[in-house]
Amino acid sequence: MTDTTHQPDPQRKPHRPMTTVERHLDASPDQVFDVLADGWLLPVWVVGATHIRDVDDAWPAAGTRVHHQVGAWPFMISDTTAVVECERPHRLVLQARAWPVGEARIELGIEADGRGSLVRMAEAPTHGTAFFADNPLQRRLLAARNRESLARLGAIAEHRWSSTQR
Repeated sequence: MTDTTHQPDPQRKPHRPMTTVERHLDASPDQVFDVLADGWLLPVWVVGATHIRDVDDAWPAAGTRVHHQVGAWPFMISDTTAVVECERPHRLVLQARAWPVGEARIELGIEADGRGSLVRMAEAPTHGTAFFADNPLQRRLLAARNRESLARLGAIAEHRWSSTQR
């Protein structure tokens, strides 16, 4: 039986501008999406995620969840992130929850760009403390965090397959 008491609400949408960053990756859209499709890799590329407790079998199909922890030990929060939309290999929309901090909508777009991909990551708080505390400084910090997340995503997507070919 699925626990529905503490799930992100996919119906919550941002009511404020989303913070958007982008990065060119030397990997195809399929290679980038393969990293996104492996829920167990989330703490490797998402800044702040520290541990994965479980990943639903059909991840990243709409409605599936990854059960994660965020923060630094011993102050970690256990919660979930749900897939709102998935259009492989071009779009993944997530609703992340880290209660009591709140919820956020994350939209990842991937498009072919020359011999690689242009990846856009947009995020905005949708509920909870983060929503009410949303301000320009928080958005600058979020942009910096997400730029680092895309750099980590790129490192995996660009080098994951080349090391298996050695």
